[in-house]
Amino acid sequence: MQGQGPVGSLSDRPLLCAPRAPANFTRLETGTFRQKEHCRLYAEGMTDRRLAVQAWESLFRAQHEVFEDIRSDFDGTELTQAEYDVLLTVTRAPRMTARLRDVTGNMLISQPSVSRLVEKMVTRGLLTKCADPEDGRGSLVTATENGAVVFRRIAASHGRSIADRMARLDTAELQQLHALTAKLRGRT
Repeated sequence: MQGQGPVGSLSDRPLLCAPRAPANFTRLETGTFRQKEHCRLYAEGMTDRRLAVQAWESLFRAQHEVFEDIRSDFDGTELTQAEYDVLLTVTRAPRMTARLRDVTGNMLISQPSVSRLVEKMVTRGLLTKCADPEDGRGSLVTATENGAVVFRRIAASHGRSIADRMARLDTAELQQLHALTAKLRGRT
């Protein structure tokens, strides 16, 4: 069944029902049929593809450009951006100790790369690592005093840089951005 709207409009899209089409209709007293609630128009709950792609590209490009702008925050510092990200997760955890799998889950690099990075940070005296007493297969990483001090020093400068970049948005826009990105990540 095709609608009468312009090509690409909601009313132009076909009805898509479960394979048991007759079961998706209710017979009314008048002898006509009405589609049940769970069998909806294709576009209900679906997003316009072109707009979705445009929004995705815009989000991706904005993230990339902001990331490139703030990447320079780590030039000439004692930490790389990846090391900073590890310490961000660890220092936010209770007693500045986190499970290695939680650190890995917050990183945008592979698990083997995180493991190698953590080993380098242990060697540099930024972290300690030990077996997780609650999970014999896992490890706990803890920020050393030196690691926490270095992190805080860079975090202050990095935080100012982020705030400066995000100042292009007003408070309501920042709240909206936060809500929308949380929704995209499935955290609402």
